Amino acid sequence: MNALHLPNAEFRSLAARVTDLAADLLAGLDELRAFPAVRGEQVARAFEAPLPEEGLRAGALDALGEVLALSRAPTPRFYGYVLGSGEPVAALADLLASILNQNVTAWRSAPAAVTIERQVVRGLAGALGCEGFSGSLCGGGSMANLMGLAMAREARLPANESGAQPGVVYASSEVHMSILKAMAVLGLGRENLRLIGADEAYRLDPQALRTAIAADRSAGRTPLAVVATGGSVNTGAIDPLPQIAAVCREQQLWLHVDGAYGALAALAIPERFTGLSAADSLSLDPHKWLYQPLDCGMLLFRSAHAARTAFSCSGDYAKSLAEDPLESFAFFDESLELSRRFRALKLWLSLRYHGLAAFRSAIRSDLRHAQNLAELIRGTARLELLAPVELSAVCFRYRSGAPGAAADRLNAAILRRVIERGRVYLSNATLRGRFALRACFVNHRTTDRDVGQIVPEVLDAARECLNS
Repeated sequence: MNALHLPNAEFRSLAARVTDLAADLLAGLDELRAFPAVRGEQVARAFEAPLPEEGLRAGALDALGEVLALSRAPTPRFYGYVLGSGEPVAALADLLASILNQNVTAWRSAPAAVTIERQVVRGLAGALGCEGFSGSLCGGGSMANLMGLAMAREARLPANESGAQPGVVYASSEVHMSILKAMAVLGLGRENLRLIGADEAYRLDPQALRTAIAADRSAGRTPLAVVATGGSVNTGAIDPLPQIAAVCREQQLWLHVDGAYGALAALAIPERFTGLSAADSLSLDPHKWLYQPLDCGMLLFRSAHAARTAFSCSGDYAKSLAEDPLESFAFFDESLELSRRFRALKLWLSLRYHGLAAFRSAIRSDLRHAQNLAELIRGTARLELLAPVELSAVCFRYRSGAPGAAADRLNAAILRRVIERGRVYLSNATLRGRFALRACFVNHRTTDRDVGQIVPEVLDAARECLNS
C-alpha cells in the first residue's frame, strides 16, 4: 500500500472536521474582529515548527483552529482593497475541484471542465452585453491585463518572433499598477505608458487622449493601445468608454478595458457601462464582484484568432489529434497558462445555485451601501468626501484643520487605529496627493447596520489619536 494512501473512512472523517470548522466560522462571523489582534512575530512563532519527518495523521488538523484564529476572517465589516467575500457554495465546489484534480489545458485532458469553463465565459460575456466574446479564466486581473496587452502588442506590433518593437500605450493617471507591470514584462517599457491626467471625476479625458496620440505620432513614436478603466481601483471611476472607443477606431488602436474591479457591475447597472462591448479585450475579476473565493479572474476578447496569434506555441506532446472542433479545443492556444486548475466549477455551481438575479441584487446592495456611507459622511462635519462615488468605493478623510502633511499623518494614524480597534476594516488611497480613508463594498454579507458603524468608528479612532 502506498504510504500516501488514505482510506475512504478516514477521508470522510477529515472532510467532516474541515467542513465543521468552516461552518462554525461562517456561523460566527458577526462576532469576529474585522482583523485579528495579532503581530507579525506572534504569527511567525505559531508556524515555526519544522516540517515533520513522520506524519501526524489526523493530528495534523489540530493546528487548523490556530490558522483560523490568526487569519483575517471574511466578516461583513471588511471594506478593504477590492476583495470579494467568498461565497460558500463556490468554496464547496473548490473542494470537489481539488479532488477531481483536472488540468484544464485542453478538452482531451478535462472534457467536462473545459466545456463548463467555455460555457461560463460565454454566458457571462453575454450577460455583460459582450455577445460573441470568448476568453478564459485566470488567476486575477493582473494576469488578464497582461494577456490583454500581449494580444494588443501582437496584433499591432508583432513581437513573438523577433522581439518587442517600440510602441506607446495610453491610460489615465488612475490606471492600476498591473498595467505598469505588464508594460515591463512585455518589453514595451514603463516609459512608453503614457499616463494622461484624469478629469475632476478621475476619468480619462478623451480629448487629452487625442492630443497625446497626435503628439506621439508627430514625434515619430508608434501608438499601440489604450487601456480604459471600468472602475478605477481608487475611486471606482468609469472612463467614458464610447468616446474612448471612437478614438481607438479613428486611430486604429487596440482597446483594452481593465474591468477587474467594476465591469461586473454591468450585470446590475448596464447603463453605466455603455461602450463595454467595443473593447478588443476586457479583464474581469469574479473573485471581486461575483464574490467568488480566490482566485478567479477572467479575460474576455473579441477575436479568438488574435488570442491564438499571441499565445499559440505548442510542443508535439501537447497537440491534440482530434479533428472535432469541440474535442480539439485547447485553452493553452488562447492563454499564457498551460497548467490550469478547474476554476470554473465554483463559478458555475455558485451561479447555478443562486442564479444571476441574486448576484445582480447583491451588487445593487453594495452600490446602495456606498451611497449610504457617502450620505453619512456628508452629514458629519468632521469628515469630507474626496471623490465622487460612482460605484462602491468611498474615499474620505477626517477634517483636522491642519496643513497638508500633518492632515495626512493624522488620517494615516486614524486608519491604523481603526484597524487596531477591530470593528471595521478600511484601507487607504492617495488622491491628488492627499491621504484618503477608503471603504469599498464588494461584500455580500454587509448589512445597513454594518455600514452604520463606519462613521462612528472613524470618529472614535480620531478622538483616540488626538488625545494620545
